[in-house]
Amino acid sequence: MFLTNGWQDYTVLDTGDGMKLERWGDVILSRPDPQVIWAKQAPELWQAAHAEYVRSDRGGGQWNFIRKLPERWTISYGPLRFYVRPTGFKHTGLFPEQASNWDFMAKMIKAASFKPRILNLFAYTGGATLACAQAGAQVTHIDAAKSMNGWAKENLALSGLEDRPVRILADDCLKFVLREQRRGNRYDGIVMDPPSYGRGADGKVFRTEDDLFHLVSETAKLLSDTPLFFIINSYTTGLSSVVCKNLLSICLPGRGGAIDAGDLCLPIEGQDVVLPCGTTTRWHI
Repeated sequence: MFLTNGWQDYTVLDTGDGMKLERWGDVILSRPDPQVIWAKQAPELWQAAHAEYVRSDRGGGQWNFIRKLPERWTISYGPLRFYVRPTGFKHTGLFPEQASNWDFMAKMIKAASFKPRILNLFAYTGGATLACAQAGAQVTHIDAAKSMNGWAKENLALSGLEDRPVRILADDCLKFVLREQRRGNRYDGIVMDPPSYGRGADGKVFRTEDDLFHLVSETAKLLSDTPLFFIINSYTTGLSSVVCKNLLSICLPGRGGAIDAGDLCLPIEGQDVVLPCGTTTRWHI
C-alpha cells in the first residue's frame, strides 16, 4: 500500500454508501466511488457539501450544485499549484492520491548526478509533469487531448514552472513512442497512466486488456542506460498491481533493480480506514 498523506489543501472527510466526501481547498464535493461498499461513518458531515455528482440510471451523470462555486479554484501540494473544477464524469482535473508517486519521482530525480529526462504518457493535466520539472528534470508530456494539455500548461504557469524544460505534445502515446525509437531518443524515467478505454488524437481506440502489454514493451525500449524508474498507474477494475508487476518483469529483462506494487490510498480524516484509489507499480534502480 502507498499512502498519500502530505496534502494540506485536500482531505477525504468521510466515505460510505458508494460515495466519498472531499475537501478541495474551501470547496467540499461529494462524488461516487464504487469501492466504498461500507456505511458512512460521519453522516453529519455530508450536509456541508457544495456539490454532489449524481449518477444516471442510463450511465454517466451530472453535478448537482447545492451552493454557488467559482468556475475554478486552486489547491497546492508543496510548491505545486493546480487549477481544479468539477468536470464531466465526476472528475476535478486532479488525482490527489498520485502525490505519492510525485514524491517518489522527485526524490529519485534530485538524487541523480545528472539532469534526468522523463517521459510522462497519458499525462492529463500534468501532476507528474509538474513534480518532475520542479525536481529538476527535463519532461516530455504526452496526451491526446488538447484541452488537458492546455490545462497542464496553465498549471505549469500557476506553479512558476513555465520556464522549465517541458515539452507538452498532443499525440497518440504508442505512435509517439515508436517515433522516439526511430529518432534514437531515450529517457531516464517513464511514468504512464493508461485509461481503461480511450481514443487517441487520430481516433484510434486504446483498450487496456488488448493494448497495454504492447505499449509497455515498446515504451521499455526507450529507457536509457542510466534509468531511474518506470511507473505504471492503473484505475482499471480487475487489473491488479500483480498484473502490472508481471508486465514490468517481462518487459525489463536483465535490468536489475526492484519492483514495488500495491494500492494507492488516501487517509480519511479522523478514521482508521483508508480509501483505495487504483494501483501503482514502480520499477526502480
